[in-house]
Amino acid sequence: MRNGKKRARSEPGSTIHPRNKYSDNPPDFALLASLYPSFKPYLFFSGARPRIDWTDYNATRELTRILLVHDHGVNWWIPDGQLCPTVPNRSNYINWINDLLSSEIVQSLGGEGRSKVKGFDIGTGANCIYPLLGATLFGWSFVGSDFTDVALEWAETNVKSNPHISDLIEIRDSKILPQCSSESHVPEVECRESEKNCSRTMPEEAGFTPTAHSDHHEDDNKSYTGPAVLLGVVKENETFDFCMSNPPFFETWGEAGLNPKTSCGGTPEEMVCNGGEQAFVTRIIEDSAVLRQRFRWYTSMLGKKANLKYLTSKLWEVGVTIVKTTEFVQGQTSRWGLAWSFMPTVRKIIALPVAKKSVLSFMLEGIKRQYIAVDVLQSVEEFFKSCGASSKLNSSTFSVDIVASSDQCNTISKNGTRDVDCVYEKQTLDGSSLQVPQDNLSFRILVFQQIPGSLLIKGSLQHKDSPLSG
Repeated sequence: MRNGKKRARSEPGSTIHPRNKYSDNPPDFALLASLYPSFKPYLFFSGARPRIDWTDYNATRELTRILLVHDHGVNWWIPDGQLCPTVPNRSNYINWINDLLSSEIVQSLGGEGRSKVKGFDIGTGANCIYPLLGATLFGWSFVGSDFTDVALEWAETNVKSNPHISDLIEIRDSKILPQCSSESHVPEVECRESEKNCSRTMPEEAGFTPTAHSDHHEDDNKSYTGPAVLLGVVKENETFDFCMSNPPFFETWGEAGLNPKTSCGGTPEEMVCNGGEQAFVTRIIEDSAVLRQRFRWYTSMLGKKANLKYLTSKLWEVGVTIVKTTEFVQGQTSRWGLAWSFMPTVRKIIALPVAKKSVLSFMLEGIKRQYIAVDVLQSVEEFFKSCGASSKLNSSTFSVDIVASSDQCNTISKNGTRDVDCVYEKQTLDGSSLQVPQDNLSFRILVFQQIPGSLLIKGSLQHKDSPLSG
């Protein structure tokens, strides 16, 4: 809250995921109370609307339990004090990962007989919410890791309580290190037993503020010092379609208790680590830089938008091919999603809908960026000029307008592509080869930075009766 005003919720995209079960049908508390008598004592009415006390841990836990069993057919429980997830919010994250996997922005892992999606949940917790939802909603298989005895025991209990999906989920103790391959051998994960009693420490004296170090490099006092995250937990030769994490957001236990309006529980091991979420996700990034294409997508949730800038810069430093971000909004709570990959990006050629077939167009998406858009436009302009065509760059519209004769077009098509990195087949909308007409051609090429790390290139053949605009 700033200047005493509530944050506006009208920003485009700041909504629940459209494929979230609760997008159009939020939980009906009155109906749930009539079906599940154990929920009724937690219900009260404010006017005609039934509500629960969100500061009551028992109420939020019971709501999570009945939503999982009612809407997803999942039996679930956690002991007092363990982090209690909200089902709609966690569903947002799961659905976003499904979007990433379905988008084909980056190449698939491939491999013989690989048909099912396999995910890795870092710090699955006693609630084991992500593997349970992923297996139920999409049939994904999961490895869920954790290191406390309570988390491991109750995660196993929750899996075994659902025999219809139990064979899809493995709970893995991150303290018991598998045999490490040479690529994942690092001193930091050789032995974690000595850290068993000091992991995710709580430096009460470290006066943390959300933006205190978001624009600065970490120092030794802000580095993650807890148990193994990916390196030392992922087994040799294992591959995954994605990893996900609901990291310990906070650096001190005092900071973790600053929101008096909700009570979702949470232990120090779940909520707090040295350096907070920035340090924890930085460790995921460092591990991913070693594992690289062993995962198709690496992802994490974030509780502080201020950390996105620092973490995104770290990702480009380690050589990722793509970074994606999103915002998860549920009620008055916002979280942010961060995803990255080391897989090659897929170049897409998409025919744009046009009014007349004499106007042809193409789009190249997800091209890895080696130069900024203006540099590419200047190269395009110089290239066509060197072929004798008329070429004019418009920096305000990020476009180059070209006029070329049929002879110049033939010269370009025969010789030009030898010097071009990305070669594509020129086609009409019905799939036939592009025929160069006898008179001059007018066409336009536009170059944009689509997302950090990639370019979007669009080209269109202008109708001879339609003069170039702009």
